[in-house]
Amino acid sequence: METRININVSTIDYDKTSKVLTKQLSLLEEMVHSQEDFVMTDSEFAFGWHFFVLSVNRSLVQKLMDVIGPDFEKLKGKGMEKKFLTWLTQKIDTKSPRCKFAIKEEMESSKFGIF
Repeated sequence: METRININVSTIDYDKTSKVLTKQLSLLEEMVHSQEDFVMTDSEFAFGWHFFVLSVNRSLVQKLMDVIGPDFEKLKGKGMEKKFLTWLTQKIDTKSPRCKFAIKEEMESSKFGIF
């Protein structure tokens, strides 16, 4: 099983979005007593958007699931990855507008994927 969840991120403001993501995920690491459980690539600019990959250790998401318990199961989405995307979107939506997430593996296997 893959030890990381790779997330494609699309945004119009890379600097702001990367700072917000770093802050939110650092707070999550602090909450679950973890360190260095996520990394981000540099962005590629195309069509007015910045594209980059955020990789999060599954162990971090598992710890989040353990901490928030049944509330995690109530999040929209099938499976741990989709529920984590919903949680992450809720946390940064107001702080970084025009930001979209997608599971990298799903995009690559999609007939219409652009990554």
